[in-house]
Amino acid sequence: MSIREFQYEGGEFVVTDSMKNAFKEDGYTLVRGLFSKEEVAHIEKAILAGPFLDHTYGVADGDGREAHMILWNHPGVDVTGMVARCEKVVGGCEQLLGGEVYHYHTKLMKKPAKIGGKHIWHQDYGYWYNNGCLFPNMMTVFIAIDKCTKDNSCLQVLKSSHKCGRIEHVRVGNQIGADVSRVDEISHVCPLQFVEMEPGDVLFFDCNLLHCSSANMSEARRWAFLCAYNRVDNNPTKEHHHPRYTPLEKVPNSAVLECQEFMNMDGKWFHSVEKEKETLASVSTETQN
Repeated sequence: MSIREFQYEGGEFVVTDSMKNAFKEDGYTLVRGLFSKEEVAHIEKAILAGPFLDHTYGVADGDGREAHMILWNHPGVDVTGMVARCEKVVGGCEQLLGGEVYHYHTKLMKKPAKIGGKHIWHQDYGYWYNNGCLFPNMMTVFIAIDKCTKDNSCLQVLKSSHKCGRIEHVRVGNQIGADVSRVDEISHVCPLQFVEMEPGDVLFFDCNLLHCSSANMSEARRWAFLCAYNRVDNNPTKEHHHPRYTPLEKVPNSAVLECQEFMNMDGKWFHSVEKEKETLASVSTETQN
């Protein structure tokens, strides 16, 4: 079964009724070429030129491999901040979620060639539920920096699995993921799809969509830039490791290429490996109660 996809033709990005229908029915909307080759190169330059890599930490998969992650809570004023604040990303989320959103966090997922670890089946809301977010009015925007293929660990999704609602999340090895037996049952009625992407392609997906990725055993790295958003009227009921409602100042799409700020990391609030361990421990405790 093929994935419904849409081609961005340039200019103002308009979320069509067909895109909204795909998001509602399938749990995701795939837009080809939403970021140009020049924009992708500019984003990669910002990651490599600034102090981003200093904030990298590993996420072990229990099989001797690990994915590398950089995660921050606020967009900031640098190039990566322009990505998370630009109209085509934020406006796209607002049209799909049906209301104003704010930035929940952004992360760069780096799966090195040969050693990049897997991520088990999970829902983003499986974690965010424990942060006091009462409704699943949340989503993630997956922006391919590298070519994502079956060989180098592209995203895998269970189509329409978001309609199953939140699945209980438990510790599975070294990670927290959706209950394995439940995922197995869902996989018999929600088709598995491999989301292969070119650099600049973007996947908007629902926070309850079940997704995973395998270990990267290939010769090619796999970098992906993921921005998460929460609808403003879903402000978390408690303080946690991601922000409560913080006004998001949108910028025009042109700001991504026009921004030449590579070093200013003010206000981004990076996570650390210690914070990641605390987060996993808190989720694990919640699932045991």
